[in-house]
Amino acid sequence: MMAGSVVPLGRAPQLRAFRPSISRNTSHCSEGGPSHPYHPQLRRIINLKYVSFVGPSSSVSSCLHHRFKPIPALDSEAEGVHPEYPIHHDQKVEVRKSKSFEQWDSLTAKFAGASNIPFLVLQLPQILLNARNLLAGNKNALLAVPWLGMFTGLLGNLSLLSYFAKKRETEAVVVQTLGVISIYVVISQLAMAEAMPLPHFIITSIVVASGLVLNFMNYFDLLSAGIWRFWEDFITVAGLSVLPQVMWSTFVPYIPDSILPGAVAFIIAVVGVVLARIGKLSEKGMKFFGAISGWTATFLFMWMPVAQTWTNFLNPDNIKGLSAFSMLLAMIGNGLMIPRALFIRDFMWFTGSTWASVFYGWGNLIYMYCLKSISKEFFLAATAGLYIWIGFALWRDTKVHGYGSPLTCIKELIFGL
Repeated sequence: MMAGSVVPLGRAPQLRAFRPSISRNTSHCSEGGPSHPYHPQLRRIINLKYVSFVGPSSSVSSCLHHRFKPIPALDSEAEGVHPEYPIHHDQKVEVRKSKSFEQWDSLTAKFAGASNIPFLVLQLPQILLNARNLLAGNKNALLAVPWLGMFTGLLGNLSLLSYFAKKRETEAVVVQTLGVISIYVVISQLAMAEAMPLPHFIITSIVVASGLVLNFMNYFDLLSAGIWRFWEDFITVAGLSVLPQVMWSTFVPYIPDSILPGAVAFIIAVVGVVLARIGKLSEKGMKFFGAISGWTATFLFMWMPVAQTWTNFLNPDNIKGLSAFSMLLAMIGNGLMIPRALFIRDFMWFTGSTWASVFYGWGNLIYMYCLKSISKEFFLAATAGLYIWIGFALWRDTKVHGYGSPLTCIKELIFGL
């Protein structure tokens, strides 16, 4: 989480850090053969080559990994299909018996799980500072935290929570839930300080409570498909409406202050939802629409370093308000996500994690180094650590998949080839 380390952007709302969540892809076995973990009915549609049970795996599942052809980038959220298990009629199951493959599977999940530590360290100081100011009666201090930016981050977290809950990614659901709760705590503090209008806080509380309940009910298969579709439509429309408005607001007052971008996006989103639900979209259109909510949340978080860079450009003195330690934690937290996103070939997750780690964390460190806010040794150590880590992730992924070049992994990640 980067919210506590961002310099206010004037009239542009601040975005929370990108927290693409961790996931652990495991398949579920039955005695008769493998079945898709979340859609058993697909067994009647697709002919899969059954494999026999040979022993426990290194993680939650007690069966072998069944690795399908990696999915194309846009299909990161194909309707109800897990990223590591895309469904193609002409595919056969390739059994991964390599111990190193399963070990790397387990390690990448642990790396991503460890990202909770830097993210929590980033968020707690803001919560504690707000609490101290409230207890001291210094409500004005909380006006420096823009509630609209916090709400935008909350919407992004809820979208990603739905993205991973839909795919039954246990660890991802836990991490995104922590993100939703932590930012809601900050919003509650803002409401107590009257820095956020009470009606807006009430609506936000209803959205948060509804989102958490619906996501967990869907995770445990306690929710009807119709209600879940309604929730997906809601977060899709909300995300598409907020994204262009936030992008526009970043450059105010150099461009006119207007709600037109958000209003136009809202109309387009509603039309898209209606067309999708009445079956007027093509197969490619449905695939694109199904991926839009996850990508919208990712772009919301990705816009944060762009807005921060713009602010730094306009007001170089603001760099003094940035904490080098916070930027380092942001870089580490997102960097720990990269190996897992690469391993499961989730292009959306990989894009967001890499962007936030390189352009937000490391990018701000570059700016701080140029303005001599940090030492040369600190900057070089952070730079070496980041790119050695990315290189290690690429090398290890190439090795466990048995490829001769990391470019093959990148090609699979992007194009699903």
